[in-house]
Amino acid sequence: MPVDWSSLWRKGDWWAVWIGLFILALAVLGAIPFTPKISSWQFIGDIPESLSQMPYIILLGFCLLLITGVATRFMEGKIKNFLIGFPIVFLISIFAYIIANQQIIKDTGLAYALWALVLGLIVGNTLKIPKWLSSAAKTELFIKIGLVLLGAEILFSIIVSAGVRSVFEVTVGLALVWYFAYFLAVKLGLKKSFAAIMATATSVCGVSAALAAGGAVKGDPKEISHVVSLVLLFSGPMIILMPLIARALQLPDVVAGAWIGGTIDNTASVVASGALHSDQAMAIASVVKMSQNILIGITAFLLAMYWVFRVEKKATAERPRLREIWYRFPKFIIGFMIASVIFSLVLVPAMGQTEVKSILGITKGFRGWFFAMTFVSIGLNTKFKELVKIGKGKPLVVFLTATLWDIVVSLISAYLFFGGILLPPPV
Repeated sequence: MPVDWSSLWRKGDWWAVWIGLFILALAVLGAIPFTPKISSWQFIGDIPESLSQMPYIILLGFCLLLITGVATRFMEGKIKNFLIGFPIVFLISIFAYIIANQQIIKDTGLAYALWALVLGLIVGNTLKIPKWLSSAAKTELFIKIGLVLLGAEILFSIIVSAGVRSVFEVTVGLALVWYFAYFLAVKLGLKKSFAAIMATATSVCGVSAALAAGGAVKGDPKEISHVVSLVLLFSGPMIILMPLIARALQLPDVVAGAWIGGTIDNTASVVASGALHSDQAMAIASVVKMSQNILIGITAFLLAMYWVFRVEKKATAERPRLREIWYRFPKFIIGFMIASVIFSLVLVPAMGQTEVKSILGITKGFRGWFFAMTFVSIGLNTKFKELVKIGKGKPLVVFLTATLWDIVVSLISAYLFFGGILLPPPV
């Protein structure tokens, strides 16, 4: 099979790498002097002063529209709806930052991530979202660019340390949750293909895993769509509930992050939930979730092998190829790792900690805007009414039961591997 080089400019994962590294390069070269932001304010009359950098914020929004618009044009072949809807997504993000910077709210620690999500949910569940707006709510593209930028902020040593623990956590969790969900689904009468898709989505990584599993077992598109809908619809409530439960249980930040990363089925939702808890929890949650993402290709390959040799048992069935692992590997993780390696092992020794910290202050601002747009997009795409309509009956029972089991397994695994029980906590 020939290599499909067009994926380098047609796939969102690769565009996240190119855009993320492009922004980091501009910051390192000094082409971006600062990232505009909204200042703290106490009373309504103080808001105009807090928006003193609004012209620069508008310019920033135009630049983000330009680079993400180019990506959208190459990925989808059309851009009109995105150009119309993007300013609305960015405007809601601005309102989220304004609310988060009110002094009393800021002192409570209720950050922009929560308000971006809440505003998105309000708009998405009270108004009929037009196609041009939903087309601009590109959750996956925004979050993956943000994660590449986040890689520069996390020392490579921490990624290695947390990554080793993540491999143990997600492997244990994957096995226990996958088999539990699969056999429960089959026991309740679901088709084996449906059961495999459901089990992979709940144990590995939500939407991407469901799509990969559906391709591996040649599942019915309706089955894949059903599972994807359940993942997306239940990720919204879990974004808020998981940090609340973690705080109620007084979990250490690293344990909370590992628990969130191992439980919530959607990458964007994991980052959003981790951010609501703390910066450290967000970093650990991101590493854990990306460890799960890495397993998508391997899981899909093994599942395809099992389906060919055990379930279908057809001698003429097409054998899965090892390169499928690479095809299904989330490429944005490459950008995350490159950013971490360059900033940790190259720039810090060459430029010094102070200079690199100054650069990261700029890129962190960009990352914040991408995350804000991500959380707005999640809110716009989450319909609470659908929680009642979709998944009635056996599939819903399987999904909820498997999710509860995943919560328990991930909490135990998080304590074992990140809580200092089996291994020292990551520094």
